[in-house]
Amino acid sequence: MKRIALLSFIACMMCALSYAQTADTAKKKAPAPYLQYPGMPAFNILLSDSTTVLNTFNIPKGRPVMLVFFDPDCKHCKAETKELMAGIDSLSNIDIYFVSPNHSMTSIRQFYDDNHMAGHANIKGIGRDYEFFFATYYDVNFIPDIALYDDHKKFLRLFEGHAKVSELWAYTHK
Repeated sequence: MKRIALLSFIACMMCALSYAQTADTAKKKAPAPYLQYPGMPAFNILLSDSTTVLNTFNIPKGRPVMLVFFDPDCKHCKAETKELMAGIDSLSNIDIYFVSPNHSMTSIRQFYDDNHMAGHANIKGIGRDYEFFFATYYDVNFIPDIALYDDHKKFLRLFEGHAKVSELWAYTHK
């Protein structure tokens, strides 16, 4: 009887150890999708007119693309955008899209106006990621985030939290 109890105890311990190893393996995080797939993902952006939906699949090739993930109420996003707008002329070769998870289209439009984005031909759109795709796909931990793609819509780099205009320029002028 003692032998059966001991064998049962050992079997239970082995099972528990096996489960613990499986749980540890499951905890290891897979790389974010943007690291697994080099092309620009297709997702929807509700543009600031509140009726037009832009699917990024329809962004044409031929020029580098910058996707700026921001929140209009974020002070870091405001500072980053101010820096980008100060160097907007040196980014004239890049098509820029501002994407926000913010539910308020009014605040997104106000952000556009406050940063004097109108009249810049390379700012192609600003709007809302109403499906919350960006944050998941790029594993966003900080905002702003900037996803940079080359002229063939192949991934170049993700800038988390801050990007200098000179770095953006360098990546797109290699």
